[in-house]
Amino acid sequence: MSPILGLLERGGAVIWVIAALSVVGLAVILWKLWQLSILGAWGGARAEAAVEAFRLDGHVDAGHGGGLRMLVVRAAMEAVTDTRLATEQAREETERVARRSLAEARRGLRVLEVISTIAPLLGLLGTVLGMIAAFQALQTSGAQADASVLAGGIWEALLTTAAGMAVAIPAALALAWFEAVIDRVASDLEDLLVRVFLAQPAGLQSAAE
Repeated sequence: MSPILGLLERGGAVIWVIAALSVVGLAVILWKLWQLSILGAWGGARAEAAVEAFRLDGHVDAGHGGGLRMLVVRAAMEAVTDTRLATEQAREETERVARRSLAEARRGLRVLEVISTIAPLLGLLGTVLGMIAAFQALQTSGAQADASVLAGGIWEALLTTAAGMAVAIPAALALAWFEAVIDRVASDLEDLLVRVFLAQPAGLQSAAE
């Protein structure tokens, strides 16, 4: 039997649950890295260039791709240049697209939040149950209690607490990092959209005149 399987056997049912949470947490972290990369969370140059072109001559980037920032900026530029929409309607449409895009970027974070919260609690529960079992064994053995047996039962009980923390800490760190990345994207979007709505493209000015 491998050392890992041996620890799982000693930890009881609780540590198996914690092990399952570790697998789920790792899968979510890898998936979020992939998803945020696809959404262009660490990019933004194309959106910056598109806003600058729109500000100068009213050019709307009608291409595809470019990540989350570009998706929202494109929606804002199309709404601003749509003569059927009033300014307030254009803002509402842009906000709708931005909210939907940011909600997509935040998908899966709740799972990491739950794992970082309940993994230590499960570990503590396993420790309490293990300590109860260890002291019951001590009571049963009476005067012939073997200190080494008691010590073995205690370290096995503490194993679940260590496992719970080992799962919760990476999940909490990943959650904090992902939230910081998404907050940065939201801040960038706010700046880009303000610039779109405050822009006075030459093409639009001519049309207005």
